[in-house]
Amino acid sequence: MREQGMTELTGETEILIAPGYEFKVCQGLITNFHLPGTTLMLLVAAFLGDDWRRVYQEALTNEYRFLSFGDSSLLIP
Repeated sequence: MREQGMTELTGETEILIAPGYEFKVCQGLITNFHLPGTTLMLLVAAFLGDDWRRVYQEALTNEYRFLSFGDSSLLIP
């Protein structure tokens, strides 16, 4: 970018990380607890596979806080 005198890049993508997506670089994910039906929940489900249900049941059982100012988690498949 410096060589070309560019200050920004623009473009489009149609990437959706959902179950079935193959992670190539990421070995862990730090995130908060997301509500069902959101695209962020799809990210967690894609990363953990079927284990996402167990993780979220643990959060519900122990009254973890959800959403942006809630509890966070370190997810390692």
